[in-house]
Parts: sequence; C-alpha cells; structure tokens
Amino acid sequence: MADVKRLHLFEFEDLPWFPAVVRDAMTDLLGKAIEVGRIYHPVVPLLAEALRATGETKILDLCSGGGGPVPTLRRLLASEHGLDVEVQLSDFYPNLAAFTRIAAQEERVSFVPESVDATHVPARLPGFRTMFTCMHHFKPAQAQAILRDAWAADRGIGVFEFTERSALGLAQMLTSPLASLALTPFIRPFRWSRLALTYAVPVVPALFMFDGVVSQLRTYTADELRAMTKGLNRPGYRWEVGHVKHPLFPGKVSYLLGLPGASAPKL
Repeated sequence: MADVKRLHLFEFEDLPWFPAVVRDAMTDLLGKAIEVGRIYHPVVPLLAEALRATGETKILDLCSGGGGPVPTLRRLLASEHGLDVEVQLSDFYPNLAAFTRIAAQEERVSFVPESVDATHVPARLPGFRTMFTCMHHFKPAQAQAILRDAWAADRGIGVFEFTERSALGLAQMLTSPLASLALTPFIRPFRWSRLALTYAVPVVPALFMFDGVVSQLRTYTADELRAMTKGLNRPGYRWEVGHVKHPLFPGKVSYLLGLPGASAPKL
C-alpha cells in the first residue's frame, strides 16, 4: 500500500526543450536497467493470457523510450507460451537510433518513426497496446484518456509499472546513480557523449535519480487505477487491476489490463 501522497512533479525527460542527447541517454539507461534486472519478466504470463483472451497477434508498445522490455518479452512469449507475436515500438519522443538498432537485431520488431500520442492512437496502428514504466508520466485526466482511447477503439491494453509510491520505492531509487555508473559501459550503441555525460560531467546519473524519485511520487495506486476505469464499462470489455511480486527484488509490478471480448468485470 502506498504511504506517500501522490505529487505530479515534472520529470526532465518529459520537457519538450530537454536535449535529445541527454533524454536518449536516460531512456537507454532505463532500458538497460530493466533488461539486466529482468524487472518485467513476472508479467509475461499475464501478457500471454491477455493476448489469448483478445486474440491479438501484434503488440503496439506506447511510450517505448529506449526500446523498453517488450522485445525481450516477445522472445519469452514465443519460447515459454508459444505466442509468436509482432511488436511495434512507438513514443511521443521516438528514440530513433535505439528503435532502428533494436529492429535490426530483433525478429518481428518494427517501429513507428513519427510521434505517437498515447491519448489519441491513430486507428492505422493496430494491436494490443502496452505501456511499461510510463503511465505515471501522465496526469489523471490524461491517464484516463489513454484508457478511454483503447476502450473506445475496442483495443486491449496492458499498463505495467515497477515504480511504487512508497518509502521503500523512494529509498531504492536513491541508489540509482550507482546503477548508472555500473551499467553505462554496457549500453549499446557505444557513444562518447554518453560516457562524458555519465563520468566526466555526471549529468545523467543526477537527472536519472531525480526523474526516478519523481516517478515514484507520480505512480498510481491500484485504487487510483480502478477509479480511472469508472464509466468505461460495457458488455464485452473487462478491466483487471493487480500486482505481481518479483522473485528477486522486494518490490512488485502493478498492472492494469483492459480486455475486449469478456463481459464480466473482475475489479
């Protein structure tokens, strides 16, 4: 249960004037941390069940940042659940260098090169919508608009967050500069600018911690997510809210699923 009041403060990477070279370094770092920690591996069974329930064979990942966990999860869906899905990455500020590299390395992964607004997803972009570590970036009205857009389009959506609005979550994020220093040499593609902004002038570790702490303070609780689905009810569409524990870390991953094709709400 959250024991910290939600504060919708700003994060540097959300600001339109924020330098792309720093934003990309931060999203690349987050992606590497999620990959190394296998943060979202526990939600693979949930995602597999949701894809089967909706009959979707394609994932449209929103707010993908530096690529996010979806390409890795796609491989797990295939190897562990027999679901060979296609993935399309997208973002309001697309990290095209990261997207291009991932699409070249990963089978059945592509990307949308132009900006995609999660509150108004173009109808030409089909698939089960996923959001990893990003719902907290949106104010409550915007977050509900994201859910309403998926509901109105009769699209499935899965929102997953490892951040947690609690004293434990905040304490864990204060150690993030150490992760930045340890993981940066292993991030690809190699860039001198990334090394300079991490070690010579430690802009990335400082801002990564700042944004990380703000992310914790912005994260929605299960009750707040449930409240956002009120009024988004009709026969044939179901909402589920819950969390799964990580086997290696003290925290948990929260989730919200919107599932067309099911009539009985599980909230």
